Amino acid sequence: MTYNPPRMRFGIFLAPFHRVGENPTVALDRDLELVELLDRLNYDGAWFGEHHSAGWELIASPELMIAAAAQRTKTTIRLGTGVSSLPYHHPFILADRRSS
Repeated sequence: MTYNPPRMRFGIFLAPFHRVGENPTVALDRDLELVELLDRLNYDGAWFGEHHSAGWELIASPELMIAAAAQRTKTTIRLGTGVSSLPYHHPFILADRRSS
C-alpha cells in the first residue's frame, strides 16, 4: 500500500499597492489577470487586501474584486478578503457585506 501525504497548499495575498500615477483601471485589470494565471497554475487561494487611503492603494472593496475574479476563474481557487478596516466602514454595512 502506498502512502500519499497531503499536498501542500499554495495561495497569494494580493496587497492593494500599485504604482503612483498608473491608470487605476489598468492596475486592477492586471491584478485580475494575475488571479487568472494563479487559477491556471492550480493555486488554492487568492486573498485580496483592502486599502483605499492613498494614490497607490486602489482596492476599496475586496468583495468587488472577488466578484470580478470569480467571473474569470475556471477551477476551484478560493477567493477571499484579507482585512477589512472597521474605522473606514459603518459596522452594520461591513457586517452585512461579510454575511452575504
